[in-house]
Amino acid sequence: MRLNRRTHRFLRALLGAAVALAVVIGCALLWYATAELATSPLPLQFELRPGSSLRSAAHEMERAGVLREPGRFVLMVRLLGEAKNIKAGSYEVSEPVTPYRLLQKIVQGEVTQAAVKFVEGWTFRQVRATLDEHPEVAHFTRGLTDQEILQRLGIEEASPEGLFFPDTYYFARGNSDLRVLRRANRLLRAHLDTQWAARAPELPLATRYEALILASIVEKETGREEDRPLVAAVFVNRLRKGMQLEADPTVIYGLGESFDGNLRKRDLLADTPFNTYTRTGLPPTPIAMPGLASLAAALNPPASDALYFVSRGDGSSQFSRTLGEHERAVTKYQRSGRR
Repeated sequence: MRLNRRTHRFLRALLGAAVALAVVIGCALLWYATAELATSPLPLQFELRPGSSLRSAAHEMERAGVLREPGRFVLMVRLLGEAKNIKAGSYEVSEPVTPYRLLQKIVQGEVTQAAVKFVEGWTFRQVRATLDEHPEVAHFTRGLTDQEILQRLGIEEASPEGLFFPDTYYFARGNSDLRVLRRANRLLRAHLDTQWAARAPELPLATRYEALILASIVEKETGREEDRPLVAAVFVNRLRKGMQLEADPTVIYGLGESFDGNLRKRDLLADTPFNTYTRTGLPPTPIAMPGLASLAAALNPPASDALYFVSRGDGSSQFSRTLGEHERAVTKYQRSGRR
């Protein structure tokens, strides 16, 4: 069938437009693939689980701060025919990267090779000991004081206690302990900012740092996860009333290395900045690394009129509203109670 002249011109124009569009798309793809990604502050880590789809992998990288436009990354990967070649594993982005280099990383399976775990409730002394003993970390903090480490990290607080988030950190072999600590500090600040922004109204906490201090006490006082919110509520209620917190973990922290595992009456009477039996309000610094659940509990405690709690001896706690109720609970569950 012969085409008339007008139809022939239309098809030629349509073909030309299609070619031009393909060139534009190709140029845009090339520009995107080779332009450096605008990521969150490096280094960043993310994990791709076995069986993850391309789209779920892209969204995981978006949550980690690696990608800001996951749709464009998905399109690039599909056009390049690599959608089914993504390897599961834990990855780290430690330097500026282009989308194409990022694709190579997850297609070639350039997973991180080492990990270190910081546990909820650890002190900074325990964090340092763990890093010092790790065989695959470059030890840049050995011999430095805590204050010198803070200076190297650009942290303004006077004490490092509680400023690092408890989590498992994956990294390439030979990365410095300072880099791991910097990541842990950034993650702590991100979680703290999020919880602070969503905090309950009229809390007796003036700053994020005070919230961190309270969360660290909640972390150390909690035997069972289900008790954590009420433990936080007791401390918030006591702060509101100007009562002493009377938290054993703060006293123990103040004793430092002299604590032998047995908290005595004389320890409760010896005044230190961390003795919440002799001083009202919060101690001057956190006493440990709080986890996310403790941060959330400290900043959003449930409504409660409890002012006391005592251990039942099985890891759980008995909560009381009045001193009389509390004294009866102490008699029931302990021969001598301290709260």
